[in-house]
Amino acid sequence: MRAAVLYGVGDLRVEEVPIPEVGEGELLVRVGAATTCGTDLKIYRRGYVKGVISYPTVFGHEWAGTVVEVGEGVERFKPGDRVRAGNSAPCLKCPMCREGKYNLCEDRTWLWGAYAEYIKVPKPIVELNAQRVPGHLSFEEAAVAEPLACVLHGADRTGFRGGTVAIIGSGPIGLLHLQVALLRDADMVVVCDIVEERLRYAERLGATAVVNASEEDPVEAVREMTGGLGVDLAVEAVGTPGTWLQAFRMAKKGGVVLEFGGCPPGTEVCFEAAPIHYGEVSVVGSFHASPSDFERALELIASGRVRVRPLITRRMPLERIGEAFRLLMESRRELKIAIIP
Repeated sequence: MRAAVLYGVGDLRVEEVPIPEVGEGELLVRVGAATTCGTDLKIYRRGYVKGVISYPTVFGHEWAGTVVEVGEGVERFKPGDRVRAGNSAPCLKCPMCREGKYNLCEDRTWLWGAYAEYIKVPKPIVELNAQRVPGHLSFEEAAVAEPLACVLHGADRTGFRGGTVAIIGSGPIGLLHLQVALLRDADMVVVCDIVEERLRYAERLGATAVVNASEEDPVEAVREMTGGLGVDLAVEAVGTPGTWLQAFRMAKKGGVVLEFGGCPPGTEVCFEAAPIHYGEVSVVGSFHASPSDFERALELIASGRVRVRPLITRRMPLERIGEAFRLLMESRRELKIAIIP
């Protein structure tokens, strides 16, 4: 089969590799579409968390497709089923899992390899984090359930249920946060970015206001829009120390800051103590998602309550995946690219 193999940072090649053999409890799926992700771009540009990715590896983790073979013991799925699966499953046994923090599992099963004609789904993911895709939903839309699941987990961490919101970053993650905030009764959502073209997407998806941070100070702009108070919820969806601090400075007293964007390993960010102590500003982090988050995400997409089709700005064949990643790094207009094997 054809697959995009990552040999190291920036070294991505389309090659012929063996079709995976299916074992007990596993699925073999013909990939219908795989969507690019900011995490994939980070892995391509700088590597990833030690121990999670080893080279060479077939790349990609947001996907949906059609089951072509089921392993012994699989009863939930059959050949011909349209499915998607998360890129991890918890072990259910470690201290984090025993606390119900499945997204922080210390011995999770990971799944990479979506940029290929076929993908093998391991038994733990088949059992805990795979779902059927409704017939009316395209494979590329279903693939976006993975980042939406992560956004839902982050939104849950904040406890937000109405009020004012500022979001830094209008890439795919920021635009998903925008839609989730609106679903949770936000009465004002301000989206900030340095790319004017991306701010137009935010406007079309319902942002109350947008701020071009290359033209004005986003913290001052957000505070001016809120009468100097700041927002109930500030979401950082970029992943740099500077934008982490900007989000912190946008929150009002008693507000919440969600530091969603992942900074490079080893990054340190220093916050002023007074707003946390005297202003009771809460700062929360968010990583990955639990199986229930993936189920909710797929339902929200299937119901049309979260629109993901506008996030897919281009479709390209697997053979052009190298070009796709160059476009993601260089173009100011691209959000997600659907790779079609």
